[in-house]
Amino acid sequence: MTDPAASADTVREPITGEGYAVASIDGLGEGWGFRKIRAGLDLKEFGANAIVMPPHYEAGPHFHDDQEELYIVHSGLIEIVFHESEPRRLGPGGLARVDAKTVRRLRNVGDEDAVIVIVGAKGGYVGRDGHIPDGEARAGGPIDG
Repeated sequence: MTDPAASADTVREPITGEGYAVASIDGLGEGWGFRKIRAGLDLKEFGANAIVMPPHYEAGPHFHDDQEELYIVHSGLIEIVFHESEPRRLGPGGLARVDAKTVRRLRNVGDEDAVIVIVGAKGGYVGRDGHIPDGEARAGGPIDG
């Protein structure tokens, strides 16, 4: 089976079209630090960034005035500390929701780079507003090829 991530056609730098944008975290920057997902994909309704942290690195504490955040561990092993609580360890697929005013601090406690995607917003959930286009079925299935 071919690894899709290794394909020459795999998107890296942002590509925009009518009503969409695609990119990869690696295509939004190099080295350690922030990747501005919001700017790269022209997000309008919520903020999103990724952080690439080197092994055994600790980011300083911060909080927000209004914005709740969702942290999603894409790769690596991190600890997140809330106020002065016990660290909570998260690996790939790990999730943390943090209220705006809650002080939080991230640490990469692994031996590899950690990549964390952060989504933030204010204003609340809009409800279930998804629809299936006319003539389409809800069920999916295997992809040929």
